Amino acid sequence: MDTVVAVYTGQGLAEPLKKQFDELLPGVRLVNIIDDSLIAEVVREGEVTPGVKRRLMQYYQNGADLGASIILNTCSSVGEVATNARPFFNIPLVKIDESMAVEAVESYQTIGVMATLPTTLQPTMRLLQQQAELRGKSVRLIDGLAAGAYDALVNGRPDEHDRILMETAIRIAEQADALVLAQGSMARMEAQLAEIIGKPVLSSPRRSVMEIKRLLEANRTNR
Repeated sequence: MDTVVAVYTGQGLAEPLKKQFDELLPGVRLVNIIDDSLIAEVVREGEVTPGVKRRLMQYYQNGADLGASIILNTCSSVGEVATNARPFFNIPLVKIDESMAVEAVESYQTIGVMATLPTTLQPTMRLLQQQAELRGKSVRLIDGLAAGAYDALVNGRPDEHDRILMETAIRIAEQADALVLAQGSMARMEAQLAEIIGKPVLSSPRRSVMEIKRLLEANRTNR
């Protein structure tokens, strides 16, 4: 049985991702490593600290030691740590937002990037730019920081969080061909936002699981 080890910096995404695995990869063993002190430290310090990098590297190693076929990094705020960690492992280290970024830059020229935290927005915009450059494409990125939404969510006001997201999406959609949701936790609003703005909206969880499915199938074929 293949094993995927998912590394989380917070609590919110584990259950939605499990549903995607149950649907798309029911025969795969999913192991979760969750340390919600990681995102708390990133938000508090405004950057990915050396301590966060060290702990993440240890969790990736834990995943490899558990016999993972693939490690899934589930947090866009620390995606660059996962990129830098790849050469140290002989198994794929999938970034939750990479497939989404590839699809976005291959399909659209002006992309609105939605996030509730600057520490997620900036790495996602860099990822999109890097993926565009790899493909020789030129993209225009629109800053869609939904200021105040994260605080509303963590303080138990999900309706306010959703309202701020919706208002931000409507504002930036006027200039964009499509929207990208930088945080996996925003995926639950993908269909609703697309219906409201009348333009494509891309989220990361399902796309990352589809990429894992592709990698596992390719690995089985090559055995």
